[in-house]
Amino acid sequence: MSTPIADSTNRLAWLLDGLELDGVRFSVLLSDDGLRMAHSPGITRDEAERFAAAASGLRSLGKALGEFCGPAGNPVRQNMTEYDNGMILITSAGAGAQLGVATISEVDLALVAHRMNELATRVGRELGVAPRHEGARHDS
Repeated sequence: MSTPIADSTNRLAWLLDGLELDGVRFSVLLSDDGLRMAHSPGITRDEAERFAAAASGLRSLGKALGEFCGPAGNPVRQNMTEYDNGMILITSAGAGAQLGVATISEVDLALVAHRMNELATRVGRELGVAPRHEGARHDS
């Protein structure tokens, strides 16, 4: 990976501070449609954008397999893919957002998953937007 540089478009990166754990390479906050919303210092913006797009694709595969674990529309909570040298974890983080983490192989997976779930709840609150109601007044 390239050396990360300062990125003025990474204003939500502070949300990911709780995932700076031993064994975590980096974390990325992404939208459901695969756009990078924020990334940790361990990855460049370009790499984070590629990761976000790929993580969104992996998430879609998980949705397609949901019917094999229950009724139709069974939502994905978390994806976990293990490689020889690490893991990729993706979890829901509020309406329209996902949280992705890349680790090394020697990582406390329970701690990472726990922190991801805590952070997902926090991100959901921070990014939460009240649903719009039809007929609501819009001031210009």
